[in-house]
Amino acid sequence: MEVPVKKNQELEVEIIDLTHQAMGVAKIDGFPVFIENTLPQENARIKIIKVGKKFAIGKCLELIKTSPHRQEVENEDLLRTGIAPLSHLSYPQQLLFKQDQVENVIKKVAKMPEIKVAPTMGMKKPDSYRNKAQIPVQKIHGQLTTGFYHKNSHRLVSVDDFMIQDKKIDQVIAIVREILQFYKVKAYNEQAHEGFLRHIIIRRGHYSHEMMVVLVTRKEKFFKGPEIAQKIHERLPEVVSVMQNINSEQTNVILGEQEKVLYGQAYLTDQLLGKQFRISAKSFYQINTEQAEVLYQKAFELADLKATDVVVDAYAGIGTIGLSIAEKVQHVYGMEIVPQAVEDAMANAKLNGIANTTYLPGKAEKILPQWQKEGIKPNVIFVDPPRKGLDESFISAACAMVPEKVVYISCNPATMARDLVTFAENGYHTNEVQPVDLFPQTTHVETVTTLERI
Repeated sequence: MEVPVKKNQELEVEIIDLTHQAMGVAKIDGFPVFIENTLPQENARIKIIKVGKKFAIGKCLELIKTSPHRQEVENEDLLRTGIAPLSHLSYPQQLLFKQDQVENVIKKVAKMPEIKVAPTMGMKKPDSYRNKAQIPVQKIHGQLTTGFYHKNSHRLVSVDDFMIQDKKIDQVIAIVREILQFYKVKAYNEQAHEGFLRHIIIRRGHYSHEMMVVLVTRKEKFFKGPEIAQKIHERLPEVVSVMQNINSEQTNVILGEQEKVLYGQAYLTDQLLGKQFRISAKSFYQINTEQAEVLYQKAFELADLKATDVVVDAYAGIGTIGLSIAEKVQHVYGMEIVPQAVEDAMANAKLNGIANTTYLPGKAEKILPQWQKEGIKPNVIFVDPPRKGLDESFISAACAMVPEKVVYISCNPATMARDLVTFAENGYHTNEVQPVDLFPQTTHVETVTTLERI
């Protein structure tokens, strides 16, 4: 097939769809062209900037007709960097878009069109929700600069108002950057693998307002590090922890293995569903506390737990799911691959006076068969895996334990849909899927569903 467009060609097109990455879709003689910052029901004048064998990329030069669902974006860098790629779409339409994305993968990946996908549960105020920021640092025009990378590149775009972050975090980034600049801390140069400061990470407790600052550095030796940490606390008294994380590798991975306390303690404390949780620098904690509570409450409602239930909390993190339900069940068994998170989970059990939990460090797919051999028979298994989904060996081991229900929480509907097929092959039927919007203004969507033995 001959490609019907050429690079640098200018065209007037109609936008007919939106990709899962929030790019508008136009078709030229059936050939798809993807255009950033365009929406269905819009007509645009575009310039072709990249041509491939199966699709082209266009740049919007002018909107001739705008969508009734378009909303104003104060800073288009939020679109260009991928910080908030859906921020030009009205929030009710964002929720419909996410429901549609889940329906698509249930039909096309799981091939289960009979499964109902409920309307997406959204937020009343869908901005300033992130309780954590991971901000790269570069030297630009002689100054330490923070921001976010332009899409598909490591070119830093300076951003001070991230829209989706807790506003206090935005303020703290600016103050920490100012202090580091005063002490002449050198920014990391990725290409040359030189310099010192790679990332600034900020965590803020949604309820406690306690804050943690993590300075990710290339080298361990940190000239005046404790003094800088003390200065950060003086300017920001709510900072209870300043950590140095050392990452000497030439890699895109943000955190290294080694870390040090520069000020205060190695964790902050916050609340979730009325429980206290200690959160360390490397521990996973849902970045939208308000919606995490909505998501977990929905998961617990679907689980319909009884006092006699034995529960497995796979991918347990710091224990947020297991400890939230421990008082309602007989026993909770949890596993987590990050040892620091397991330490947090055990500390959080003590912090909340909970004695009926067991937590082990290690891979879920290895620990579950071990528990099966020990005769542990869960009634309910909660899974909340990373984006890659569940390992087939985990699903086999989980099904071999014959739980009445598996409650599947997912941050990637496509891998969840794939896993639902494997569960079905092992005799588990999927009920209604509930999308929950933990990431407003972005294309990401969380889902929760229950699988029951047939």
